[in-house]
Amino acid sequence: MNRREAREQAFVLLFERSFQDCSIQEIIDNAVEGRALELDPFALRLASTAFDHLDELDQVIASYSKKWKLSRLSRVVLAVLRLSVCEITYLQDIPASVSINEAVELAKTFAGEEEGAFVNGVLGSFVRANPELQADPKQ
Repeated sequence: MNRREAREQAFVLLFERSFQDCSIQEIIDNAVEGRALELDPFALRLASTAFDHLDELDQVIASYSKKWKLSRLSRVVLAVLRLSVCEITYLQDIPASVSINEAVELAKTFAGEEEGAFVNGVLGSFVRANPELQADPKQ
C-alpha cells in the first residue's frame, strides 16, 4: 500500500470518529470486523497520532479557518484538516507541501473542488504562519 492509500485509510478512521465518540482501537476493531480492513502501519501511526491530539488539532484548525467555526465545517473537511495538520505538526519526516497536496486531493475526492480550495487555504495559512514547519525534512 502506498502513502496516498494509507492516508485515505487514516482519513476514513478519523471520519468515522465524527459519528461515534470512541477510541481508535474500537473504530479499528469495527472496521476490521465490518469491512475486513487490513490497516497499514503508516495509516495506524497517522490516525493514532491524530486521535491523541484531537483537541490541539481542532484549536489549530479553528484559528486558521477564518469565518468558519468547526461546527460549520463538513465532517469530511474536518477529518481531512485534522489528518493534515496532524501530519504537518507531528510527522515531521514528511514535507508540509506533500501533506497539503495530499489533503487537497482527499478533500476534492470526498467533498468537491470548493472544499479542496478551502483546505488548501487553511493549511497554507497554517504553514506560512509557522516557518519551522516549512523546512524540508530531508535537508
